[in-house]
Amino acid sequence: MGTLHPSSTDKDTEIPEPQNDLDAGSWLHCGYHLTTSIVAPPLLSLPYAFTFLGWAAGIISLVIGALVTFYSYNLISLVLEQEAQMGHRQLRFRDMAHDILGRKWGKYYVGPIQFLVCYGAVVGSTLLGGQCMKAIYLLAKPDGTMQLYEFVIIFGCLMLVLAQIPSFHSLRHINMISLVLCLLYGACTTGGSIYIGNSSKAPERDYSIKGDSASVVFGIFNALAIIATTYGNGIIPEIQATLAPPVTGKMFKGLCVCYTVVAVTFFSVAISGYWAFGNQAEGLVLTNFSNDGHPLLPKWFIMMTNAFVILQQSAVAVVYLQPMNEVLEGTFGDPKSDEFSARNVIPRLVARSVAVVISTTIAAMLPFFGDINALIGSFGFIPLDFVLPVVFYNLTFKPARRGPLFCLNANIAVIFSILGVMAAIAAVRQIYLDADTYKLFAN
Repeated sequence: MGTLHPSSTDKDTEIPEPQNDLDAGSWLHCGYHLTTSIVAPPLLSLPYAFTFLGWAAGIISLVIGALVTFYSYNLISLVLEQEAQMGHRQLRFRDMAHDILGRKWGKYYVGPIQFLVCYGAVVGSTLLGGQCMKAIYLLAKPDGTMQLYEFVIIFGCLMLVLAQIPSFHSLRHINMISLVLCLLYGACTTGGSIYIGNSSKAPERDYSIKGDSASVVFGIFNALAIIATTYGNGIIPEIQATLAPPVTGKMFKGLCVCYTVVAVTFFSVAISGYWAFGNQAEGLVLTNFSNDGHPLLPKWFIMMTNAFVILQQSAVAVVYLQPMNEVLEGTFGDPKSDEFSARNVIPRLVARSVAVVISTTIAAMLPFFGDINALIGSFGFIPLDFVLPVVFYNLTFKPARRGPLFCLNANIAVIFSILGVMAAIAAVRQIYLDADTYKLFAN
């Protein structure tokens, strides 16, 4: 990434610092980046998560997820600031693990997990973008014959263009638009759910939790993993690295911007969607806006909502492509040449294009990737966003072992480590149950 600078652990791959304009790296830009990386279309699966939890547990889980992630992201920011004051500026998650936990943790665990999570998010975004495109197509042409993989490829072509944006900081204007888009489709989803819930077309509401005892238990862990992954970020150090110094306090302001949008969108979509559709809420609540192919809302409204999702999803995919871009450019680029010289532009163009082509191919081939992504999220987002931040803080600041802060952080680490393991088991179980329906390039 053009705006990422090397840490003390990567001096051999040093990349020159870019020239920032006067407002480069402001806390507001940080808020845009954070919002795009957290407030994304997966929030439309929150009503589905509620079907496994019910009203009380669903709302409590949503509140706890918001509180813990806001707290943990602030802890990461404080650790980054402290390490910078000690002369170890860390710009990537793997740098933090390298300096705080040791070289092997950064190289063999945190680094690979982060790349897997981020690239999984790119693949999932591409698949979801294709699905929303197909939904618009079928509304306009119900007897259309185009297949899902064709729409995935179309979305991938859009990604090929956006992926060439040179740096994370260059995405600030796109991510500002992304913030507006998530508010728009959140409002449309909430309004559409309320409209259907109050109409004569409303489904019969049933808020009971379906299934036998085993299904209920595994469903709870699946739901908790969905909520945790929805709040997931995984690139806080990379986002903080875009801030112009001094960085003190800027991440907190950016998180306040982000979590204001979180409060508006997450809770309104989750509550209205579950209220309207009960335990019939689909994995993507927009699917409930049609019944057996018959739209329950005006076609233009559903098309517009899907269009907002597609546009924001493209921004989300580009944001999560940044860690991969940074590694590719560190490998194939020349730090001694200008950022926009042919020596660096051509390898960047080729490497980013290949990364997008591969993610698009995976999304087209594996339309059941949602099951796999749940597994990736359970052992990726949960450790990165719930466990490691509190561990980093305790090891860096060394609060009193019997003090309330140390105990709080230790309890968070233990509880969410257990949750991550149980969610991974539940995800594997779901993959096993769905295996018979898997088919390459399925529609």
